Formats: sequence, structure tokens, C-alpha cells
Amino acid sequence: MDAEVLGAALIVLGVVISALELVAPGLIVLPFGLGAILAGVAGVLGAPPMIQIVIFIIGSAAFFLALRPLAKRLNAGTQDGIGSNRLIGSEGVVLEDIPHGETGIVRIEREEWRAESATGIPLTEGTKIRVIEVRGTRVVVETIDTFGTANPERPPIR
Repeated sequence: MDAEVLGAALIVLGVVISALELVAPGLIVLPFGLGAILAGVAGVLGAPPMIQIVIFIIGSAAFFLALRPLAKRLNAGTQDGIGSNRLIGSEGVVLEDIPHGETGIVRIEREEWRAESATGIPLTEGTKIRVIEVRGTRVVVETIDTFGTANPERPPIR
């Protein structure tokens, strides 16, 4: 097989393998696709097939090692929940009173959310809270005392 033809085939194969990353997330197959593209470019430029194989192996390993830290960071962000579910267990403060059976506004992780009390007990502005559930665009919260434990019966210490 001609080196240039093999190079072009490797480029096409590399693009297909890289596209598979969309259905197999985790940055597992992308390094091999990039390695194939790199080897393919070398082939189109005239590198013999044996050199293309070496470039594919070394390139794939290099891309794999280079992308591992990014993959770990991306995967670490999904362990606690995806989207708004990441807020479960987060602490915040009431910005706008939460009357009995109604909603108010809380601040959690620099974001403002509409919130309701898990126990139905009214919560006043300044009360420290913890998110226990997410319901659509609202969070369900409970009060926490100054030691960080849930205490829905006692009014908050301000």
C-alpha cells in the first residue's frame, strides 16, 4: 500500500474515531483518533508505513497522557450530581423570607434560587440553610445551626 494512501485512510479513520468520543465520553477514544490523524498527516507528507505506526503509537500515548488531567476534572464534576442536582447538600442563606407553604429566595454557591422549607416552618432572611432536594426550578431547604447540623425545630441563631 502506498504511504500517501495509507496516510489519507488514517486521517479518515482518525476523524471517525474522534467522533466516537461523542457517544463514549470520558476522553478515552479521542487520543487514539488524534494519534491516527497525526500519523495520517505524516503519511500524506511521505512517511513510510512503519514510521506512521510508530507516530500513531507515540502520538496516541502522548495525547492520552496530556488529556488525562482534563478527563479527571470533567469526571469529578459529575459525581456529586448533574445540573441543579449538584446543589444537594450545599449550604446557603435565605435572602427573602420563606413563609409557611410558600417560596422565598435563597443564595447557594453565588446563585439565587427560589426555595421552599422542607418542614413547612417559615424561614426568615439571614437563616442558614442546606439544600435537601431539587424540584424543577426550586430547591427544598432545611435550616442548619451554627455547627452545621440540621435543626428544623429551633429558630436560627443570627
